[in-house]
Amino acid sequence: MVGPATDRPSGEATYARIVRPLLLPTWLVIGTLLLLPVLLMVVYAFLTKEFRGGVEWKFTLAAFEQFFINRGLFGDEPAQIEWTYINIFWRSIWQAALATLLCLLMGFPAAWYIATRRPETRTIWLFLITIPYWVNLLIRTVSLRFILRDNGPLNEALIAIGIITDPLPILNSNLAVQVGLIYSYLPFMVLPIYAAVERYNFTLSEAAVDLYASRWQTLTEIVIPVVKPGIVAGAILVFIPALGAFLAPDLLGGAKNFMIGSLIDEQFRGSQGNWPFGAAVSVILMTLVLIALLLQARGARRPS
Repeated sequence: MVGPATDRPSGEATYARIVRPLLLPTWLVIGTLLLLPVLLMVVYAFLTKEFRGGVEWKFTLAAFEQFFINRGLFGDEPAQIEWTYINIFWRSIWQAALATLLCLLMGFPAAWYIATRRPETRTIWLFLITIPYWVNLLIRTVSLRFILRDNGPLNEALIAIGIITDPLPILNSNLAVQVGLIYSYLPFMVLPIYAAVERYNFTLSEAAVDLYASRWQTLTEIVIPVVKPGIVAGAILVFIPALGAFLAPDLLGGAKNFMIGSLIDEQFRGSQGNWPFGAAVSVILMTLVLIALLLQARGARRPS
């Protein structure tokens, strides 16, 4: 009779012989399409911009210095803080944070409503939530630009019903960017919360009512703590892509409403782009996101 201690090495050997080779394609794809581009981006951030475009293989911190410090057009003036790029970062952060908050305020009731319908009805609602993603994001953003323009359907409808007399200048504004971000990423908030609410034990709410808890107390002290993982997942899925978005700022916000994604995209366009600077901005953005995720993960591990 063979004991458990004898069986374990045999199981590990089987795993190493069969399962691990099957993981090689996955690791190859991750290394080629994720790790290698990130590594190239980090390397390019420390290179020197060539005068006619491209890079020179001379390692320097000039790209990072350009982001934080302004030394004038010819680089011979006293160093000053470069507020232009810092303001772009700040605008991106608050736009992404506001979009995340608004998506939460709209997505939580929608997810709750869907999760409390009959199973056959939920499928229809989930289909309606995901159907916009059957169309390319660029096409959807261009369509939104058509809707928000001065003589677009939105302004014409508001004028027709008498709410306004002159068209609202929505396009090329922070409001238009915010509308674009919410429209693009709202399903990313609804679906994780829906998954969490679907697993929620509604007898907890009934017990809270029996103990004379108000609706607000039930929501804040029972429901939200239980579905918090879905809320956190949705917030991450909205905030991170919204922070680096460039289609909505470019097509809806105009030149005065640049965001980080627009700044990075501009550096890699044409022969006059600055690849090291674009890579440096990408590294700074990636570092901020990683720090935020690490802080969130650390906070999640703390006992409540």
